[in-house]
Amino acid sequence: MDWMYLLILVSAGLIVISVLTSALAFRFGAPLLLVFLCIGLIAGEDGLGLLLDDVEVAYFIGSLALAVILFDSGFGTRAQTLRRAAAPAVILATVGVFFTTLLVGLAARFLFDLPWPHAFLIGAVISSTDAAAVFFLLRTGGVKIYKRVRSILEVESGSNDPMAIFLTIFFIELILHGAGTSSMTAKFFTQFGMQMGAGVAAGLVAGYLIVEIVNRIDLEEALYPIAVMASALCVFAVTGYIGGSGFLAVYIAGIVAGNRGMRGAGTLRRYQNGMTWLAQIVMFLILGLIVTPSQFIPVALPAIALGLFLIFIGRPIAVWLCLLPFRYDIRTVAFTSWVGLRGAVSILLGILPAVAGVENADLYLNVAFIMVLTSLLIQGWTIRPAASQLDLIVPPQTGPVERMELELPGSPSQDLVVYRVLEGSSLLASKQLPRWARPSMVVREGTAYGYHQLGELRIGDYVYVFVAPEYVKLLDRLFARPQESFKDDKEFFGDLRLSPDASIADLGGNYDLALPEDLDPEQSIGDYMSDCLGQRPVVGDRVPLGSLELVVRGVHRGEVVTDVGLAFRKSRQAPAYTRLAEADLKRLLKRVGRLVRWQ
Repeated sequence: MDWMYLLILVSAGLIVISVLTSALAFRFGAPLLLVFLCIGLIAGEDGLGLLLDDVEVAYFIGSLALAVILFDSGFGTRAQTLRRAAAPAVILATVGVFFTTLLVGLAARFLFDLPWPHAFLIGAVISSTDAAAVFFLLRTGGVKIYKRVRSILEVESGSNDPMAIFLTIFFIELILHGAGTSSMTAKFFTQFGMQMGAGVAAGLVAGYLIVEIVNRIDLEEALYPIAVMASALCVFAVTGYIGGSGFLAVYIAGIVAGNRGMRGAGTLRRYQNGMTWLAQIVMFLILGLIVTPSQFIPVALPAIALGLFLIFIGRPIAVWLCLLPFRYDIRTVAFTSWVGLRGAVSILLGILPAVAGVENADLYLNVAFIMVLTSLLIQGWTIRPAASQLDLIVPPQTGPVERMELELPGSPSQDLVVYRVLEGSSLLASKQLPRWARPSMVVREGTAYGYHQLGELRIGDYVYVFVAPEYVKLLDRLFARPQESFKDDKEFFGDLRLSPDASIADLGGNYDLALPEDLDPEQSIGDYMSDCLGQRPVVGDRVPLGSLELVVRGVHRGEVVTDVGLAFRKSRQAPAYTRLAEADLKRLLKRVGRLVRWQ
């Protein structure tokens, strides 16, 4: 039984070393996934002597870990991200993978002097970008790029694995069994339709069922994340068993579940964050243990050359051809080409020829491993400089120090966010938060105070605020910058400017809104807002008007509203931050044509 304790010690020790080493990786800017991979190599046969020679076990563990990563990736993909990038990303995930396979296969044919099916098999093995690597760099690695480009990369990396897996299996069958061109072409399209169709259908149904089950069954809070993750793995297994793409199914199930209201979603995200980190560490360690670096020597130079071809020629050509119909600018195409990181999926696919019994199977695994190392070393270390050179990095904005989605009785849609007051923040001048933000506590020099105990905020204070999710990014602006630096910010102050002296009747008529009988139509907008807000108005205060909101843009001596903005609300939920009842807040507006000044 001593072997059991030794196995636990070695396994847990490698994970601890990987976790601790991540601190050095962050400090020196090294690709963290490359660090995990190298730790596996060091512990492997040519290092500390640990040997994992069962390729089926390695493929099983790697596939299980990848399923966990893909579900979490889908769960964190917002619907607006899909709408923004669905078409180009899907083209890249299918046609782009096919083009990459052909181009890399063409190069492999001459670099390794292989028959065409074997060369194309190498192309298929290395054809997909790695979801773990891309999501880590874009979500955790601190590289904040413009949403359009980010969305394309996220959706592509999460959805291109099925095509690569399908092509790999297709060429393995072609090598092992052979067939005529026409019959293989017909089989290609039949199997592709089956895998993709079954994967999409199973993912949609499973995502819906997961949400319904969680919302309808009362469980101990800690059991919800376990139930969801186990359900996701069931989806992966069942879809694969019936001949569909389990990886696509689990990714789509995550998207569906993550974009529907689900009980315990905040707890689930925190749980999944840890599970995804563990899955990535285990997957890369296992893949590092499965290879023998001494076997790299005969294929090292052609494999590195093939990796460079993929980075500088194959991937850029495939991306350019796929994005050509969408007329993206050259910066977007160039960066999308550069963030084509290869990772665990390619190494997993490199194991498949050995699992299937293909002759000289070690070649595919060793070539894939060297190409992944080349990709992580060159691309993984240069993502930020490339984004900076192409001017795609989002200007720095100070967001919340911490954000928690609250699961409260009655299901109010509220987040608890924590901000640190910075020098130059507009809060230091206005001294108050808008009423749609509900501050609950301020931590100053390690001591907690009630918000109203302190009178005004100081630099370095940590402010705990309850706020509706749609207003969080407005708080980002308020805490991060002086008021003057975003005085023309339409998202914060509204799309239009109104005169506070204009009458309610004129404003209401312009938007064809009925006015309650008890409302004085001759009352000015400024006076009406003061009545609704009750206390001294603060810059940023909002008065909801159904689908519209009046925004305080300027205040004189803390009492008189001197400037008003008009914003179009994106949510139906009206925060209760005024003295008046909700029914009273929905009265308003008649005509404003002569009163509205476009910004």
